[in-house]
Amino acid sequence: MLGSLFGYGIILQVFAVIHWVRRRPDTFWLWIILIGGGLGALIYLVAEALPDLYLVAPTFKALGRGGRIRQMRTVILDNPAPGNYEELADLLRDDGEFAEAREAYDRAITSRTTNAHPFYGRALCALDLGDFSAAVGDLERVLAIDNNFDYGRAAGLYALALARSGQNERAAAAFEDSTRLSTLSETQYNYAVFLHMQGREPEARAWTGRILAKKATLPRYLKRRERPWFRKAAALLKELPNTEGAAAGK
Repeated sequence: MLGSLFGYGIILQVFAVIHWVRRRPDTFWLWIILIGGGLGALIYLVAEALPDLYLVAPTFKALGRGGRIRQMRTVILDNPAPGNYEELADLLRDDGEFAEAREAYDRAITSRTTNAHPFYGRALCALDLGDFSAAVGDLERVLAIDNNFDYGRAAGLYALALARSGQNERAAAAFEDSTRLSTLSETQYNYAVFLHMQGREPEARAWTGRILAKKATLPRYLKRRERPWFRKAAALLKELPNTEGAAAGK
């Protein structure tokens, strides 16, 4: 029986280590997993992995998305209404079919479209496809309808699209506006990258620092969602020269 429990403990440790490597929570958890054996791994899985079950939800949604896409394609044959094309486009974009989704958004958007959502969806597809100039045009339409669309994310992506399409002066102004109104880590990170590319290293360090400072203040559930941006900010910070340290050493 002890051998069986030991075997289960090893399995729990393997699962715990895999989760730790993928999600990279605090380092002390790795020691608890390795030193604490099966019990330590179980404690980790309950404390850290169990709350991450929300990450599995998109996988279950994806399983049923293919059937819904096929259904909507059939519906459109009989009723090619803009609303049906918009729903199909959303499904295709969630499924990673960005080119086909953009074509569906094209059909969903008419001269009478006043809703920001299809323009935003098409802009997201354009960004994923690397068509930044097209994304700029659609995001301008979105922001004209609602300047705070998607909780300020649209404004941040507009600045990113301007930067990626080589419109640096407009991008700088757009980033300043969006970061003044929004605290989204995605926008702050994109701004830090933009500043780095412009050779404005001290400002880039300041913005990466703002992202990493959130670790100390965010509640645990939000900290989980922000981990990818924490990792990206930490990686960017390593690339940036520490001009303050260099100046102090002279």
